Amino acid sequence: MLTAIAFLGVSCSSDDLDSESIITVNEVQKNQFDKWLNQNYVIPYNIAFKYRMEDIEADMNYTLVPAQYELSVAMAHMVKYLCLESYDEIAGINFTRKYFPKLIHLVGSPEYRNNGTVVLGTAEGGKKITLFNINNLGNIITSAASLNSQYFKTIHHEFTHILNQTKSYPTEFQEISGADYVSDSWSTAPYETEYAYRGFVSDYAQDSAGEDFAETLSIFVTHSATQWANLLASAVEYTTDSNGKTVVSRDGRPNIIAKFEIVYNYMKDSFGIDLYKLRDAVQRRQADVVSGKLDLEDVSIDNAK
Repeated sequence: MLTAIAFLGVSCSSDDLDSESIITVNEVQKNQFDKWLNQNYVIPYNIAFKYRMEDIEADMNYTLVPAQYELSVAMAHMVKYLCLESYDEIAGINFTRKYFPKLIHLVGSPEYRNNGTVVLGTAEGGKKITLFNINNLGNIITSAASLNSQYFKTIHHEFTHILNQTKSYPTEFQEISGADYVSDSWSTAPYETEYAYRGFVSDYAQDSAGEDFAETLSIFVTHSATQWANLLASAVEYTTDSNGKTVVSRDGRPNIIAKFEIVYNYMKDSFGIDLYKLRDAVQRRQADVVSGKLDLEDVSIDNAK
């Protein structure tokens, strides 16, 4: 063994190294979509929109596939129209430029965790949002509910985390549900179906106070006023007492309402954003998307800009 090591040392020391690397990195040829992204993301927002597969941007613990080109174009249009420009409309473009993460990364497939849950999006250090399962976009593009559950609720959720890193939310928020957070058990019975009765807007909101805060905001702005009212109504569980009278056995509405009030005041006081106005903007814009009013294929460049 010692002899082999000594031999290896002599052998290596006598090699002449070639000054030219055998590893080459080809420069990507810019296509029309790349030029469109430069005009619509880089110039106005200083945001990089990556749709080509780059392993350095992905988690190497998962087997992932690239996002399809045509679906990446459509997603770029929708993120801009539904998210960036919704915040522009309510808070001004300077808010979006300052706080929205500077990298959006698309992945074609989802991330599947060992506990049976699926990762639809992640946020890293306030700088990057990754969206997964882009290659399924074509199957759900005409359904606002599906678009929200798969992609856009996730974007608002992750952006909320980023805003929370900039300014912490009040500690009173986590005291409302207190010991009711269940960490990773949120996806198991009975929590996966009884979250509303327990005072949460979604099953995942039961994970922790931070996830609860982000879920409360993101679900509010991606749900219509009627859908939000229906969610509150679903938080009441009824039973029949010994006299045959219908009575309330569990009511999660007070906790949900109390938490939303903190979320609303946080966004209003910290960033000047009225969540009711933001919801109106998001709802109007998503109606444009599902009705086909937004051209999701156009990558032409307006030279006048």
